[in-house]
Amino acid sequence: MSQPFPIPSPADWRAEAEKALKGRPVEGLVHLDADHLTTRPLYGRANATAAVFAPRTSDADGRPWDLRTQVESDDPEAANAAVLADLEGGAASVILSGEVLTDSGPLGRALHGVALELAPVGLDAGLAGPDAANALAVVAKGSPRAKLMFHMDPVSAFAATGGSPRSIEEHISLAANTAARHAGAYPEASFFLATGRAAHEAGGSAGQELGFAAAAAAACLNAAVDAGLPIERGLTGTVLGVSVDAEYFDSLAKVRALRLIWRSISGAFGHETSARIEARSSRRMLAAKDPWPNLLRLTAAGFAGAVGGADAVVLDGFSRALGRPDASARRQARNTQLILMEEAHIGRVADPAAGSWYLDHRTRDLAEAGWAEFQRIEREGGIVASLRGGALQQRIAASRASGKAALSEGGGQMVGVTKFVDADVRPVSVEPSTAQTPGSGGDRCPPLPPLRWAEAFEQETAA
Repeated sequence: MSQPFPIPSPADWRAEAEKALKGRPVEGLVHLDADHLTTRPLYGRANATAAVFAPRTSDADGRPWDLRTQVESDDPEAANAAVLADLEGGAASVILSGEVLTDSGPLGRALHGVALELAPVGLDAGLAGPDAANALAVVAKGSPRAKLMFHMDPVSAFAATGGSPRSIEEHISLAANTAARHAGAYPEASFFLATGRAAHEAGGSAGQELGFAAAAAAACLNAAVDAGLPIERGLTGTVLGVSVDAEYFDSLAKVRALRLIWRSISGAFGHETSARIEARSSRRMLAAKDPWPNLLRLTAAGFAGAVGGADAVVLDGFSRALGRPDASARRQARNTQLILMEEAHIGRVADPAAGSWYLDHRTRDLAEAGWAEFQRIEREGGIVASLRGGALQQRIAASRASGKAALSEGGGQMVGVTKFVDADVRPVSVEPSTAQTPGSGGDRCPPLPPLRWAEAFEQETAA
């Protein structure tokens, strides 16, 4: 009769750890992050938090998650070719950006041949989101079941560029009124994208990103109620956005933490609803001098979004740091998700992270850090007041400095940038991109300019 393996106690583990460390303290294995949260070397029943179960609730036509792509173009015909190629190549939905969103004419040509009832189409139009939403509504006329994703997100555009043509309150109100106007005609549509992407791309911590997203959601929902949109429809019409990067444990924990935060927010509005989460790959993790290792980072990000339970995952092209990804780079991004989904079968378990002492603990830690940041923003008068006064930007600047210092001091590594650097990099082709123009006119705030962690090292080697 076989004997069961003995279960070691924390004391047993500590004794073995002290032997392995050869005199160095075990406490040196405890790490502190930008949110002042500790990561311990061992998690178990003795130091566990309550278990977390935060699965995705949507079903992307029989797939575990929605494989979403991003097409950026100023030419309607080129955009149409890219959109059709993505959908025919395995994508389930697409996000459009660029000059094709300026009017219903070019947008209609960009979406020629797309069945809007089957393939959700989203927009990334910044402060011009309401105009782009109106254009998409015209294009979808006659298709009341069209799965439109207006993705109006004026707060992020204001924060990233540091300005807006009108007061940002007017832009938020305009987005809310646009949502209320189209809600009856398109019952399957979503209206707002509440994301902390601007905080993340500027170097913010996980807690700051989650708090930004929660505060942006609250601002849009309050405006929607003022515009006459029933709160239930406002909640179901809100998509939450989160950034995922090569730090896949933290990234997947962020996705799960956002679900917990949304439960509290929707419950506070009187109608607890399931979160709809779109995970987009981080651009701050991308390298430009040698973009090929970005494929590894993007795969890790896609894994994190899928395992974390995002309803939709968007992976950028690996050459994004150099310009707009071309057809080959977009195909790589698409196929990365297909392999994760159909060959690695990542989505066959409802919540793969559930039951992990560490990941459940980290999920709760990040949810609490995000909620604390959200409360801090609300005490400052809400997301608009916090951005105008610069308080949120100051906290993000401190996190950015901490992240830069960690990399420069060897606390972290980037393949192809600080480690395993290729001396003979193969060239990469990209499409020309249009620079984002800062907002001006009606309102101003200290901007949250995006960064790339690799840029400082690339400049050093260039010099």
